[in-house]
Amino acid sequence: MTPVVGLRERAALPKHGRAVVVTGASGGVGRAAALAFAARGDRVALLARGREGLAAAADEVQRAGGEALVVTVDMADAKAVDDAAQQVVDAFGHIDVWVNNAFAGIFAPFTEITPDEFRRVTEVTYLGYVSGTRAALRHMLPRDRGTIVQVGSALAYRGVPLQSAYCGAKHAIQGFNESLRCELLRDGSRVRTTMVQLPALNTPQFDWVLSRLPGRARPVAPVYQPEVAARAIVHAAGHARRREYWVGGSTVATLVANAVVPGFLDRYLARTGFEAQREEGEQVGPANLWTPADGLRGRDFGAHGRFDGEACAGGPQEWLSRNRERVGR
Repeated sequence: MTPVVGLRERAALPKHGRAVVVTGASGGVGRAAALAFAARGDRVALLARGREGLAAAADEVQRAGGEALVVTVDMADAKAVDDAAQQVVDAFGHIDVWVNNAFAGIFAPFTEITPDEFRRVTEVTYLGYVSGTRAALRHMLPRDRGTIVQVGSALAYRGVPLQSAYCGAKHAIQGFNESLRCELLRDGSRVRTTMVQLPALNTPQFDWVLSRLPGRARPVAPVYQPEVAARAIVHAAGHARRREYWVGGSTVATLVANAVVPGFLDRYLARTGFEAQREEGEQVGPANLWTPADGLRGRDFGAHGRFDGEACAGGPQEWLSRNRERVGR
């Protein structure tokens, strides 16, 4: 788990820009967020398992104007996460922003998921956030400064069929983050935590997720580009007094409907949720639940999935979410 600092030595790292950690940075939302931070001139530590994806992400971060620090780590290993945080501090001096984003998932009915598989999703997706948060706080609290961004989902409030392990983990993150936020407020800490609830996104996860569906897994429409999520994450990192951000019109509609008519949504998703998450075809890549799809003999998957043709690059809700205070005046 030796860090690699892009194409330069650690001593050459400039002392400007924020020191940012992004977990799950080798692909999808994490990859897009790392590039968005880099475009601001930040120093970005890229944490994930897949070596091919991390190497490509580091190169993109440097070309975007940032500095890259690569740390290969499995977020399910709490000790390794703590060691990774220390390596970031050794290289950057401190941590200003920690983005918890890494996850694992399974597309299958609950009765077709083994106990070990369910445990693995929980250890990566929920306990990985807990370990990442604990590691970040260990370095932020003594400085009384820093921001932790929990990358969530509409599924943190609203469970859907075929994703019981992932939905359970996202619900757990929501409760954990609310509890921690209260404790930080009680202590008068200047360390902030906020959560970004995301819609369905065009990421490579649907080509590498473990799936027992007939055909290929897919996101429920409407689908957004990962850069929409990245912009929200970067904004939340700089405006963390707000407890959470809802990204995408579909997220707003889902969370409002779930608060008002949850029973109706149960029945609606029972009728539509199965077919909405599958399409014809064969799974493209190997499942990455236990080993990274972009590991040895793997390939770089990048930030985007196969849904560019239908994915939305933004919209008025995205702007309104970031500018709620301005609109309210």
